[in-house]
Amino acid sequence: MSTTQPRPTASYDVGGVKLPRPFRVRRIGHLGINVDRIDEALDFYTKRLGLRISDPINFGQRLPPEEQAKHPHHHGYFLRHGTDHHSFVLFPRSTVEAMAAMRGGHPDSRVTTNQITWQVGSLRETVDGGAYLEQQGSHVTRTGRDTPGSNWHVYPLGPEGFVNELYYGIEQIGWDGESKPEAMHQIKYAEAPPLPHRSESAEILSATAAGVDIASGYRAFETEDERFDVGGVLLGRPFKVVRVGPVRLFLDDVAAAIPFYRDVLGLAITEEVVWNGHRCVFLRANTEHHSIALYPTGVRDELGLRADSKLFSTGFQVADYRQLRDAVSYFRGAGVTVRELPAELFPGIDYSAFAIDPDNNAVQLYYYMEQIGWDGKPRTAAQRRVVTPGAWPEQLDALGDTFLGEAYLGPWG
Repeated sequence: MSTTQPRPTASYDVGGVKLPRPFRVRRIGHLGINVDRIDEALDFYTKRLGLRISDPINFGQRLPPEEQAKHPHHHGYFLRHGTDHHSFVLFPRSTVEAMAAMRGGHPDSRVTTNQITWQVGSLRETVDGGAYLEQQGSHVTRTGRDTPGSNWHVYPLGPEGFVNELYYGIEQIGWDGESKPEAMHQIKYAEAPPLPHRSESAEILSATAAGVDIASGYRAFETEDERFDVGGVLLGRPFKVVRVGPVRLFLDDVAAAIPFYRDVLGLAITEEVVWNGHRCVFLRANTEHHSIALYPTGVRDELGLRADSKLFSTGFQVADYRQLRDAVSYFRGAGVTVRELPAELFPGIDYSAFAIDPDNNAVQLYYYMEQIGWDGKPRTAAQRRVVTPGAWPEQLDALGDTFLGEAYLGPWG
């Protein structure tokens, strides 16, 4: 099926390069979901999957006292797999929906993502991108800068209620594992800043001069026994998450959603497949085959996935194929349901499995993503590895792009 599309006029200067919009999405940066069983979900994503808590956040204090009592869970959690302050976010579903209702919103309870976040290259791209999004008719729900995380952002509402985010400059957490102290969260930005803005380094020096103890942030390290040899490193589980994404969504109208992700955000359609009569569309931000995949809700029904959510799955890439095999065994051994779904639904990925979290969300584990070169063309189906459900070879022959794509920086543990 053809994915050819007309090239829009390049009328914006982005770092000295002419582009059709005043920003360029570089990658999917982080994902967030709203959950009902947040304590169990936190255990799953930290103890089982290996993410670390960067910072908790208390949403309860944003509700009036009489409303707080209606919602048993008030805290959300920013989680990370690397040095980005957060690459995954867990929020308490009922509390978040109550906050939205207080603001006059009527959220679709089937949208259980709280954010789908796209990284751009500069603060100017974020600010100019916000103005551009509004010009394109997108409903921008928030702009400015949030803490924890310190990333400058703009939040456009995507089709069918999915909240997207463009951001720049997320806080980095180093070898000491500490996030910025809460005392550095005091400056709030609820609108786009005037440009140019002072640097991150200047902010830190200013806080130090004001007497802030910059070594007093939140810290969470591994608490599991390091009993697995993972590529020569002892870890608490037999794999390491090295990348977050892609995200897969179920939509009532896939065709109506494409213009937002392709024309407004600027993602490229890599491929389309038709599975059991359903049109499925795969779009990319960088060289990965896809960063987001759009499926009709009919696919959800045929697969028997969670019926009350439009989230198909969130993706987590592990470092290699051996780790993927070990991860599947590890989750099954821990009593977690693990499913293998038809490979035709995931072009660009060969071997993968889906662990089911406590809220019945599907978590895709994989080790390889096909990379797209300068000509923008994916492999044909005949050029791809054939995957037989339930058959996991001991070893695989390398492909031309095995271990290519976004590299994980830093030690695994």
